[in-house]
Amino acid sequence: MKKALIKLSNVSKFYYSKGVIASGFTKISTEFNIGEFVAITGESGSGKSTLLNVISGLDTYEEGEMYINGEETSHYTDLDFENYRRKYISNIFQSFNLVNSYTVYQNVELVLLLNGNSKRKIKQKALDLIDTVGLKKFKNTKVSKLSGGQKQRVAIARALAKETPIIIADEPTGNLDSKAATGIIKLLSEIAKDKLVIVVTHNYEQVEEYVTRKIKMHDGRILEDKEIKKADQVEEVELNDFKNITFFNRLRLGIRNTFNIIPKFLLVLIIYLFMSISLLTEYSSLKREEYLEGTYGSNYYFTNISKDRIIIKKNDKTAFTDEDYEKISKLDNVDYIVKNDLLLDNSVTLYDDQIWLYGSTNNIKNFKGEVDYGRLPENENEVVVEANSGDYYYDELRDQVLSSDLKLSDTTGRDIKKGMKVVGIKYKDNATDYGEGIFYVSDNIEAALGKSVNKYFSFAKVLFENSYHDSNDYINEFMIVPLDRVPKGQVYISDDYSFYCPRENCKNRPLTIEVSNKYYDAKLNLTVTKTYYKNNFATVTGFSDYESRNGQIYINTNDYNSLYNKGNYQSSVFVKDDKIIDQTVKDLKGLDLYTLKIKDALLRPSSVAILRIIRTVVTIILVVVLFFISYFVLKIILKSRNVYFATLRMIGANKHVCKKLLIIELLNAAFIAYSLMMALLITCKLNIIKISFVNELMTFLTLRDYILLGLILLFISFLVAMKFAKKLFKESAIKTIHEEV
Repeated sequence: MKKALIKLSNVSKFYYSKGVIASGFTKISTEFNIGEFVAITGESGSGKSTLLNVISGLDTYEEGEMYINGEETSHYTDLDFENYRRKYISNIFQSFNLVNSYTVYQNVELVLLLNGNSKRKIKQKALDLIDTVGLKKFKNTKVSKLSGGQKQRVAIARALAKETPIIIADEPTGNLDSKAATGIIKLLSEIAKDKLVIVVTHNYEQVEEYVTRKIKMHDGRILEDKEIKKADQVEEVELNDFKNITFFNRLRLGIRNTFNIIPKFLLVLIIYLFMSISLLTEYSSLKREEYLEGTYGSNYYFTNISKDRIIIKKNDKTAFTDEDYEKISKLDNVDYIVKNDLLLDNSVTLYDDQIWLYGSTNNIKNFKGEVDYGRLPENENEVVVEANSGDYYYDELRDQVLSSDLKLSDTTGRDIKKGMKVVGIKYKDNATDYGEGIFYVSDNIEAALGKSVNKYFSFAKVLFENSYHDSNDYINEFMIVPLDRVPKGQVYISDDYSFYCPRENCKNRPLTIEVSNKYYDAKLNLTVTKTYYKNNFATVTGFSDYESRNGQIYINTNDYNSLYNKGNYQSSVFVKDDKIIDQTVKDLKGLDLYTLKIKDALLRPSSVAILRIIRTVVTIILVVVLFFISYFVLKIILKSRNVYFATLRMIGANKHVCKKLLIIELLNAAFIAYSLMMALLITCKLNIIKISFVNELMTFLTLRDYILLGLILLFISFLVAMKFAKKLFKESAIKTIHEEV
């Protein structure tokens, strides 16, 4: 005996509402086969539509057993029924359940896309089906503009596109005039030759001519099950091997759904623009606070704590060359280079009997702007001072400062130069370092100070007659003093050191000076050619104060310089814009340099760390708040999508596919909103549009920040889609449709 395609055995359906149980139908037993055109009739409330929904897999049953091609279904899950509908069922609904914002072609194409057909195969097949139902000239017309009969024909074409063995039509002529209704029924009868067609109708006379079997229901039971005429027998049920919708087709549908309802798209876009601007504003404010905090703090080693400063050293620990400085100076954000940056962190003094000015030094070439008082330097010994306007010397005594001859002493207090003159004063902005200034000096003065500071950070010792002797600037014994009248390679020493030498004769004896510091070791081999004592001291050295100098050793000035002028091993780069200093650091590292931003070396109070934690928490809270705001607003806006996704589920798409389409739709809207915001930022950056507020926001953000903000926005959008999908797909497709209708 041939098994039935669908068989019901004592199947019952009940509904539960507020504690009340209602019966949809009770103890139904029947079967259906391929080739049949079955009409189910009965008054309203008789259970015919409920029976159709159970047969379609759109609704479940509570008692009995329904067999599909001989297989029990009482154990089926939602996914099993989704697969059943996809393989077996094509529905034609009384209310059409078409996507009104799609064209005729797009509605038919939709089924083919969901069934995994390739784009190449879809087009001709869809056009052939549209031609079959007589709507070829309406293929590009939106469904919302069609008549009821035309819409029903689109629904039939869509049902045929699924190529399933069962077509179920619920009151397919209920909203049509008699002429249109006759055409629809005739079309369905032609389809029934190799399929099972089940039609629910309240007007049996319309279908009587075409049906092979009539079922009449009353009060949830079958009163009559009558064969009208013999149906053509079909031996085998052919099921299509459906594939999953391809990634690109999923993307196509998601993009189409983004734009197909313009008012909905604009509302969603506004929500995402609001989120984008909120994230950008909050994150930029966070970066601005970090930047401002980076300008606060102190350091016990570095005196110059400018936010523009980057300390650099070569990774190979060699001295900088002119070629190195040339490469560094060509970097985009580099303003200037201080080659011997030790000068920046060591104070010098300009003084006379009445004036004492303290500060660090910089080269006059690095001076920016104009002086506020006086003039710019014209001679080597002239200096411009950048100082605080509230300082006593630069406020009350500025005329005296500009008219005095001053001495310049180094960080050890040793005089380097006499006859120095301050010729110009520039007042600092918002400075608080009273008494400390920046002295802008000439190349030669900077070089002299550079040798002095190098010596200050070096340790020197003298090897004489197999004994080492420490040398420093505080004790005359073996103090090294440069003297032009000493020939190169020679050294003059005190006669007091004669006891070190054989027969107390030191002439032509070797003497070695060794200098070491953090960066290099230097060694100088000399020969003693003269010794001095009280009577010949002035003749040998040119100095008259023997008592205060006795014990010093005198060497050639160039020899002396060779010990303390080995080049620069540490320099400082000052940037034009500290807000993009991180990019400059990256560029410097690309030149194989070690870098240290001064603001990273500052000691800050513990409250700063607490503030950072608070800001991080505030950012997380903002993301959470934006998520819930966007979800509740988007839920209202996207309520219209409930019917769309319910329709997709009824024509063969499972929850998983629908969820992915929803995610793509929302991610696409988020991406467009973020792209529009970025376009606005770029136009402001190029000064096409001038909005000071926007430019201020952009100042503190890098490319990495923009990418991060975009990812956060997409992540929020993804979470919204997931939460919306969880609620949307919690109910069955048929229940969703009924609730929305």
